[in-house]
Amino acid sequence: MPEDRDWFAQRLHLHLDPYLALTSRQIDQLFDHFELLRRWNVRINLTSIRSPEEIVLRHYCESLYFASVLPEMHSCADIGSGAGFPGVPLAVVRPECRVALIESHQRKAVFLRESTRELKNVLVLGERAEDVGERFEWIVSRAVAPEDVMKLIPKLASRVALLAGSAELEGTNTSPWITWAEPTRLPWGERRFAITGVPRGTSNLER
Repeated sequence: MPEDRDWFAQRLHLHLDPYLALTSRQIDQLFDHFELLRRWNVRINLTSIRSPEEIVLRHYCESLYFASVLPEMHSCADIGSGAGFPGVPLAVVRPECRVALIESHQRKAVFLRESTRELKNVLVLGERAEDVGERFEWIVSRAVAPEDVMKLIPKLASRVALLAGSAELEGTNTSPWITWAEPTRLPWGERRFAITGVPRGTSNLER
């Protein structure tokens, strides 16, 4: 495969060096996931993006930048994790955070278990988010409708962080008990944002 580890590392450095420093070990962990993702994507539709360049930018770089701008967190649940975004990159750059990847599609859940064997801070839950009995500090999500994520508050967690497009931000208005911070725009091309919400009455210092 022409997209080897060196190619992958170069693409990450090209897009992320102004914003985030990755260790060699973290790049190795991310590349292992990337390799498995491309192999499994032939059999099951983990991502509709086929260009390796676009996979690195849209999935890995967006998720890594997202993880870099989030407040400190000790545990989070990635809702509708799919191929592992943003949860896997978040777990790699924040090893102190316990990350649950919640994915009800069983074949995708199998992929998540296989691709995160070496990430000790990752737990894969192959069930619907509504059925999860555990509670977390934060919910994180990408490519899931904000109104669907809001239904899980406060049962699953009381704080939420979304990686969303500009149109999706409108869906955050469906949760009157959450105070939203000013969205952080991602530095690449399309109008993509990271946004966090905490319970009303929680100050910025408590985030």
